[in-house]
Amino acid sequence: MEKYDIIVIGGGAAGLLAAGRAAELGAKVLIIEKMERPGRKLLITGKGRCNITNIAPIEAFLEHIYPNPDFVRQAFNVFFASDIIDLLNKFGVPTVIERGGRVFPKSNSARDVVDALVKYVKRYNVQIIQGARVTQVNTANKKATGIDYIHSNQTKTVISDRVILCTGGCSYPATGSSGDGYKIAGELGHTIVKPLPSLVALEVSDKNVKELEGLNLRNVTATVLLNNKKQQSLFGEMLFETFGLDGPIILSLSRFVVEKLQNKANKISINIDLKPALDEAQLEARLLRDFNTLGRKPIGIAFKELLPQQLISFFINRLGIEPFKPCSQISAKERQAIIHLLKNFEFEITGYRPFTEAIITAGGISTKEIDPKTMQSKLIENLYFAGEIIDLDADTGGYNLQIAWSTAILAATSATQQKNE
Repeated sequence: MEKYDIIVIGGGAAGLLAAGRAAELGAKVLIIEKMERPGRKLLITGKGRCNITNIAPIEAFLEHIYPNPDFVRQAFNVFFASDIIDLLNKFGVPTVIERGGRVFPKSNSARDVVDALVKYVKRYNVQIIQGARVTQVNTANKKATGIDYIHSNQTKTVISDRVILCTGGCSYPATGSSGDGYKIAGELGHTIVKPLPSLVALEVSDKNVKELEGLNLRNVTATVLLNNKKQQSLFGEMLFETFGLDGPIILSLSRFVVEKLQNKANKISINIDLKPALDEAQLEARLLRDFNTLGRKPIGIAFKELLPQQLISFFINRLGIEPFKPCSQISAKERQAIIHLLKNFEFEITGYRPFTEAIITAGGISTKEIDPKTMQSKLIENLYFAGEIIDLDADTGGYNLQIAWSTAILAATSATQQKNE
């Protein structure tokens, strides 16, 4: 029966990097990957462009991570944004920095990132078994001793002193992230914080929202209302879908929303300020000026300078004003209703899209049961975790992938050092 120094379960972002680093440090490494090719989910990150990381300093970076950002501080100190950029550059992937400090491959191709990581593991003779599903991590006296896996309908066992579990979460299960790692860790006694979709689009009660499909709003502020009380707010860009709300600021707010929707008694809305740069007094002055100028022209014309064309009809219907009513006949009460709606374009949230559409998974293996200095399990010696399987998630902008990179390097380094002691 073949023996390896380290077995890495999962050949995604965290798994490939962990395997490459462990092998680079001298370990004999095996990757077991469920899919026929490694890096399947990495290929679709950043809409196929792969938002590798973000150049924000560590303290600012941690502000984008939930629910326990301090857990990854040590991992970030060991391996951070400049390190993954340097490693990818070394393997032929130059990078560029875009708005918000986001880092992408210069080619705009996630395939180049995957190919670079595969080159990395091959350079150091990592063996990869593809199309194989790990069924359990074997233990003796609370120590990992290897794994069982199924390949070509045959169950096989591999012996190893160290195992790194990098199977990802539940998002985009077609890429292999179907929650297998939670089952494996749970059977070993680990607490699994309920996995929920995160960075996910939200569904609304207003069925007429389908009229706005494809409408992209820039420079707006979206605020979450929980039982009519304001919670989180974000300024930026959002998108309408047939079912509801999507786009960068909605995705970032979704973590809070999805969590609160678990309590069916909660009433949750998203309130969109369509004109955050103008206060109500400024809006009223503008409307008065426009209405006086337009005179008997229909009210719809007054909105052409205020709103995108696709939004005007929907907006007027929300107001309940006759669309052909002359501007000169708009009452003070109607004018106040217009101002209110411009500042409070509200949608009741009824649900969220499934894991198949979620960018990331919130929840996972409790960080209370993982040593942040090594990524080793506190319950099972010689078992390590890295990536999305851990109960950590972050906003959009390259933050989630950096968690995967950093925890992978720390886990691999720790496992290899422990092997050599």
